[in-house]
Order: sequence, then structure tokens, then C-alpha cells
Amino acid sequence: MPARDRDPARTGEPGRPAAARASAARRSGGSRAGVTAPSAPGPDQLVVGAVPVLARICGVLLLLAGLAGAAALFPTYLVVGGVAVSPVRGALDAVVSLVAPVASIAVGAGLALGRVPRLGLAYAAVTGALAVGRLLIELHRGQGSTTRPAVEVLAGELVLTSSVETAAGWVLGVLALSLAVLAGLTAFAAWSRTVMDDGAALDPLRPVLAGAAALLGVAAVLALALPAADVPDRVVTDPLTGLEVVVEQEGPQALLERPGLALLGGLLLAGALVLAAVVAPSLRPRLAAVGGLLAVAVFLLDSALTGLRDAWSSPDLEWTVPGAGLLVLALGAVGLTLLAWRWRRGSPAQG
Repeated sequence: MPARDRDPARTGEPGRPAAARASAARRSGGSRAGVTAPSAPGPDQLVVGAVPVLARICGVLLLLAGLAGAAALFPTYLVVGGVAVSPVRGALDAVVSLVAPVASIAVGAGLALGRVPRLGLAYAAVTGALAVGRLLIELHRGQGSTTRPAVEVLAGELVLTSSVETAAGWVLGVLALSLAVLAGLTAFAAWSRTVMDDGAALDPLRPVLAGAAALLGVAAVLALALPAADVPDRVVTDPLTGLEVVVEQEGPQALLERPGLALLGGLLLAGALVLAAVVAPSLRPRLAAVGGLLAVAVFLLDSALTGLRDAWSSPDLEWTVPGAGLLVLALGAVGLTLLAWRWRRGSPAQG
């Protein structure tokens, strides 16, 4: 039979049916044995690049700030009017006072080891910003408070700052705040050099989180503007008329009532708190927002528990409504931090 009369379908020689079968085989074989295309990263997938040395230095500074802050709690803080004042006088005082230092030690150690670096950097940046105002208040309390003597509450004791002598506790406290400020500056410098991102799982929640955090920050400033523990008013009965008269007693100064450096520190602290509460939910990735919110929550919780401890330990003081409100706001900040940490909803499907 001539070659042109042979059936290409039977012989397998080049022809249209064989080409069609080969094309189908290639398509079916490719789907069975080919390499699967990589899928899009999941919403909770975390990508961490090389951790720069500057970020690790920030972690070390934060760790040292926490250690110095913990060490400052036990020696004498100030000697006011011949009375030695120490923040820790019992187990409960130690637990309350160690909240902020322990948090700084834990986050600083993790950052120094290169774990979830932007969480640690965000925590250090917010803590450092809040520490600027607190450092100025401490400098005034230890050096300039005698120029205008006033009633103050120091470690649960109601004292008159007519004479003040600094002690080891105050020096270590100032060192801890200075290290925290330095860690915050280092965190700002290392932020853009640190590679860390995720699948944007928190993005749908960020607007709600930012609004709630902003309201919380403003309310916290209003609560901090008044003492968390104050001297109660005294009721006096007039012996002639028998009428009861309420006599106001001089109590501790509020945050924005102190003069000089303390007033500047109070203003900076209030501004930094509101700014940190607004900016923290927008930090990327999700764990960076967790770090910023955690720093705000730790600060508020430390301030609220300190006021509660002062009122509990002193017979001359009582817990105020702003102090109770500050504790509620601190718990709200803890709740926002936990919400951002546990949020696992996937990002919206893309068409």
C-alpha cells in the first residue's frame, strides 16, 4: 500500500488525529505530573527578614530599662521632710510595682533575641515616648519640688515637699526612664530597617480598633488629670449653730497642677498617650499593633494599680472616681490588645 494511503490514526505517524491526541496528553499529563503553582500567602502568615543590629540594641536597652526599674523599687526612693519613702513595703506593693518592669524585661529580651522584632520595636517606641514626660516629672520631684512646696502622695504616703533628698531608688528610677527614652529613639531609627509583614488579617478591624483606642486615650488623659488617690473632705460641726460644714483639705497635686518641669512633663505625657493610642492600631504587621497597644495598656494598668495601692495602704487617702475610671480604661486597653493579638479572620477574597 502506498505510503499516502496509510491511516495516520492507526500508524501513529504525524497527522491531525495524532497531534490532537498528543496535545490532550500534554494537557492531562501536565495537570497530573506538573508542579503546582504556589498559593497566595494566608492571612496569618508572618514573614520576618533579617533582624538588624540596631533592633537588637533597642531590645538590650529596653531590657536594661526594665531591670533598672525593678531594682529601683526596693531601696529608699526619696527622703521627704526627714521621712524615708520606699515604693515597696510588702508583697502586694511588689506585685503592683513590678508590672511595668517585668513587661519591659520580657519584650526587651525577645527583641534582643530577634523574635517578632516589630512587636518589640513598637512597644519600645511607645514606652519611650511616654517615658519623656515621666522623666521630667521625676526630675522635678527630686530636684525642684522644694522651690514651691506642696502636698504630694509618694508610695502611699501623704508628704509635704518642704525638703527633699534623693536616694538610690530615685537615681535608679531616673536611669530606667532614661534608658527607656533611649530605647524609644533607637526603635524609631530601626523601624524602617526591620522587615516584618503578614497577610493583612487585621486590616478589616483596624478602623474600629483605632476609633476605640483614640476614645480610650482621650478618656485616660482626663482620668490622669486628677489624682487617683486623694484626701477626703472633712465634715465639721459648728458648735454654736450645730450646722455641718464641709471643709476641703489640701490633697496631692494633679498631673497638670505641678509647676516647671513637672508641668511640661505632664503635657508631654498627655500628648504622647493620645498620640500613641491613635497610631498604635495602624502599625503593620498585626503584631506591631499588638506591641503598641500593649505599651499603652501596661502604662495605664501601672498607673491605675499604683493609685489603688496608695488608697489601700494609707488611712489618709481614698480612691477617687478618676482612679476607678482609670482602672476601667486600663482593662479596656488590655482587651483591645488581646483582641488584636487573637484576631484571626482572613482577608477578603480577591476576585
